Amino acid sequence: MLRGGPQEYAQKAGASMAPYGGEAVLRGKMDDVLVGQADHQAVGIVKFPSQDALSAWFHSDAYQAIVPLRDEAADMTIATYSTPAS
Repeated sequence: MLRGGPQEYAQKAGASMAPYGGEAVLRGKMDDVLVGQADHQAVGIVKFPSQDALSAWFHSDAYQAIVPLRDEAADMTIATYSTPAS
C-alpha cells in the first residue's frame, strides 16, 4: 500500500543505485489484474549489472540510510530475479 513520500524514496533510491550501476527500468501504477490476484498498487523494476552489485547497493550505507523512508512510503515486497544471458 502506498503512503506519503513514495516519490522522495524513489528519487533517493535512484541516486543511491548509480554508483553500483543500477538503473530504473519501470515504475508505474497497476491498471488492471487480468488473471489471478495482486496485492499491490504499483511496481518498480530496477536492473543491476550483477547480483553482487545489487547486493552491494542494497546493503550499502547510502541505501540503508533511506530504509526508514521506504518503510514510511509503502508496504513493499522486494525480490531479485535473474535473466538468462543474451
